[in-house]
Parts: sequence; C-alpha cells; structure tokens
Amino acid sequence: MFEFLKKKKTQIVSPVCGKCIPITEVPDAVFSEKILGDGFAVIPSGDIIVSPADGEIITLADTKHAVGIKTKDDINILLHVGLDTVKLKGTGFQCFVKQGEKVKAGTPLIHVDYAEIEKTNINLTTVVVFTEGYDGAIKLNCCGKDVKAGEVLIS
Repeated sequence: MFEFLKKKKTQIVSPVCGKCIPITEVPDAVFSEKILGDGFAVIPSGDIIVSPADGEIITLADTKHAVGIKTKDDINILLHVGLDTVKLKGTGFQCFVKQGEKVKAGTPLIHVDYAEIEKTNINLTTVVVFTEGYDGAIKLNCCGKDVKAGEVLIS
C-alpha cells in the first residue's frame, strides 16, 4: 500500500561494453585484493565509458582515467579506466564531464582512443569500486558474460 515510501536502492550499470568479470580477477592486487573496496570490472570492447550510477562527479583525475561519483544515497564509486593508465598522463582520454556535475546512470563520461592506447600495451580493464562499501552483498549474474554500457548489473 505504501510502496512509494520505500527507499529506492541505487542501480549500478555497466560502465562500458565488454566482458564482465569479478573484481578478484583483475590483474592488479590493489583491485583484486579489494584494498580500495569491493566491486566488479569489465574488459572493454567499447570506447565510451558511462556513469555506473546516478550521482555527482566528486573527483576527476587530471589524467582523465579515473572518476569519483557519489550517489544521492551516499555510495562512493571509483570508476577506474585501465591498469597503470595514470602513466599516460591523459593521452588517449577525452572527458565529457566536469567535477561537480550531476550525472545519470549511462551518461557518457570518457571517450577512450584505443588506437592510441594500444601502442602502450596497457591493460584497459575498467573497474568499478565501491570505496566505502555497498549496502548488501554484491551479487552479479553477469560475470563471464558480455554486457552493454548502461546495462543494469546491480539493482
């Protein structure tokens, strides 16, 4: 009867087209050992990185490879494009948003120039980390499957 009073949980969508994998399979111990928090990753096949949730851009790395998003229900998300991409100093990345901007899940955030980055032999696995936890266990039914950017993965 009072369904409208129930708090709506933040939906998390895939940040990019590609193959979804558990965070424990990311070939970087900072992520796979959950040092920064739990989450998941996508081995990308697409070149547009989208927001994994509705929220506000609270940090945007000068090197354009990482974005911090805070949802209205205080979930802090780190979206990290690639491993060791900080070494590129922004080369190969074009940002579409600014710090302080409000975004919806699926809003394009970053364009990745794969042709440019492939020259460096850097792994572009894109990681979504819940830096201060996520209310409830992360249950993904998509691990090992292809996902589309903006596809709901956690609801």
